[in-house]
Amino acid sequence: LYFWINYQNHNFFTFFYFLIFMDKRIIGIIIPVIAIIAVSSVLFITPSSEIITNKNNENIGLVINSPSSSISLQQLDKIFTDASSTGIGRSNVYLFWNIIEPVEGKFDWSQSDIIMGLNEKNNHKVTLYFSIINGATLGPFPDWIGKPTLNGINEDELVTVLDAILSRYHIVDSVIIAGETESQFRYNERFIPVYQELFSNVYDRIKEKHSDVKFGNSFALHQVINKNLKNIVNDLAIGDFVAFSYTPTDNLNEINKTPEESILELNQIFEIIPNKKIAFFEISWSTSDFVNGDSISQQNFIKKLFNFYEQNESKIEFLTWYRLYDQESTSCVAKEQKIGDQTITVGGGSSMGTNEYVIERLNHYNCNAGLVDVNQNYKLGWNEFKTQIQMLN
Repeated sequence: LYFWINYQNHNFFTFFYFLIFMDKRIIGIIIPVIAIIAVSSVLFITPSSEIITNKNNENIGLVINSPSSSISLQQLDKIFTDASSTGIGRSNVYLFWNIIEPVEGKFDWSQSDIIMGLNEKNNHKVTLYFSIINGATLGPFPDWIGKPTLNGINEDELVTVLDAILSRYHIVDSVIIAGETESQFRYNERFIPVYQELFSNVYDRIKEKHSDVKFGNSFALHQVINKNLKNIVNDLAIGDFVAFSYTPTDNLNEINKTPEESILELNQIFEIIPNKKIAFFEISWSTSDFVNGDSISQQNFIKKLFNFYEQNESKIEFLTWYRLYDQESTSCVAKEQKIGDQTITVGGGSSMGTNEYVIERLNHYNCNAGLVDVNQNYKLGWNEFKTQIQMLN
């Protein structure tokens, strides 16, 4: 039992949760959304008698989000149950240093306990994304750390916070500390040795205590191919696996591949990384006609994706679909968001630059990448996703 929410004397209170996964390529960080919930009784999220014990596939995951930015705990519980009904046995959890350790040496688990508890209840393994590198940006880091450069990140402090997370949440079996890593080093290859040393030292020290947890870096395969950055992937193919995100898009974020052509691109991974397991951290296909997507092409891609997975299962650590729900455009478009006493500009400071045309298409892509639309209608892709997992099992 990771946490409980206590209600006394008819009080109301606030809790935070990671549900709306804003796109990392645009914002450089993922913003937690503040939800205020009225609670009328004592609620327990994962008592041992209620932990779900379905035999789900731990190698297949889904990014579980909500269709709106405000939701009750009961609704959130149902969303996780529905997601688990597909047969998935894994989900991504996005935790950040500035949220977990806002004051040096003092950890705040109020947000992460909720999501980890729901994953545990549904018998999910967790792929943890802990952002040290996030595309062209670093962090976010707590205020007490400041804004360090890559060679200014304190190894001891990083090991301490990762050890605290892994000691608390035993369902975490995979950790990624760098996402869209190719964008960080595209114009800064001279810093690759700095990160190699940091990663290797942290890896060795964490493995001493958490030997079963696997570590890797993640790259955006579509950017690696579109911008010819395979050399960066080769240099940073360190750890237990090499993870990739993938969208079938060009440099303008419009879908310019057929499902068949996308599978050919996925096969290039084994040429880039011939001697190490690979993982799909976030893989998606949008149904937005604004970027040339539709429900039928999403369904076809899912079908071909699972055929690709089945043919290469021994080489793949895990495969996670991005994501469960579509979101309203107001949840995806660039804007400023108030988090505590900090105002963060959603839409600036990323590897994608500030081209409004490019950002607009990325927003449309992400807002419609789910398997369920904003009206909670299942798309063709939902049934296909569920069917394919059942066929694997």
